Order: sequence, then structure tokens, then C-alpha cells
Amino acid sequence: MKIEMEVELAGEREFYTVEIAGLTRRLPLFEVAPGVRIAVFNMLGDTTVVKATAAVLSERIKQQAGGADVLVTAEAKSIPLIYELSALLGLPYIVLRKTYKPYMGAAISAETLSMTTGAPQQLFLDEKDHASIAGRKVILVDDVVSTGSTLTGMRSVITEAGATAITTAAVFTEGNDDGWQDVIALANLPVFIDQK
Repeated sequence: MKIEMEVELAGEREFYTVEIAGLTRRLPLFEVAPGVRIAVFNMLGDTTVVKATAAVLSERIKQQAGGADVLVTAEAKSIPLIYELSALLGLPYIVLRKTYKPYMGAAISAETLSMTTGAPQQLFLDEKDHASIAGRKVILVDDVVSTGSTLTGMRSVITEAGATAITTAAVFTEGNDDGWQDVIALANLPVFIDQK
């Protein structure tokens, strides 16, 4: 696998070009804090990248994290990834919701801080999913692991539900990859900090 840095200016927007799972994608750069930009990876609607990354990621999961019972993710951008991983690995999946709905019953929740929105968010485990996760070994799945806030929220919810996270899988980690050695990921995205 190879990642090539190519920042280009197209109109007003800069892009970071990556090669992932044999595909090339141009990721737009967005400022998430003053002087700090990230390359935004959004696999929603990109069936080709979902299938290709899930195929490679599922093989790594099989090699490094056998014995899992269920996959868990937070909505929304990683839903196509977890669906495809579920099909390839033969494991059920659960999506933690970001909005509580009355039909969710006695949901379990945790708060996270989103890197892309900069605002606190809640994660909810539907009451119907509580029984299917209790006592199970879980793989947490995300599209990009950045600050770890979403992972912390997911771990909190599944722990309260009586499950155990055995590993985390993602297409990308982001930022200092020294902190993400325990994440099964295909590559690392840099954080762009303006040097002024």
C-alpha cells in the first residue's frame, strides 16, 4: 500500500491525494481549527472504495483479530463499511445512533466530541441491540480514527452493555500514528498545520 502526498489547488480548495486499496482518491482539505486542516475521507456513495477497502481490511481483521462475535460502529459515514465487513466476515453488526428515538427504549448512551463538527455528540445503543451485544467480543469499526473521542464513546457504551472491545478497525488513522498502533488500519492521514 502506498500513500502519495499531492496537495493541489483547484479553485479555492486544496486536495490531498491518496492511494488506498488499489484506488486513488482526492480528499478535500478543510480547516477544523485555526491553522489546522484535515483531509476529509467520505466513503458515503463511493461503492468502489467501500468494497475495496473492506476487502483488504477484512483480511487484516481475520489475521489479527479472530474470535469476534459482532461489529459495532457509530453512524453515519462508516455504515457502508461495516455492512460490507459484516458480509465478508460473516458477523452481525450494530450501529450506535447519534439521535435518540422513542422506539429505542431504554438505550445506553455516551458523549463524544466530533473532530469534524467540533461539537459534543451522543451515541445511543438501541434497547433491542443490548441483548445481542451483552457478553460478546466486539470489533469497533470507524472510517477514520482521529482524536479517539468516538472510540472512547463506543467503548463506554459497549462496556455498559456488558460487551468487550477486542480491537478497532478503520480505513485510516489520522494525525500522529504513534498513538494508533492498536488500530487495524490501512493507512494514516496527516494533519496539516499551517506554519506561520
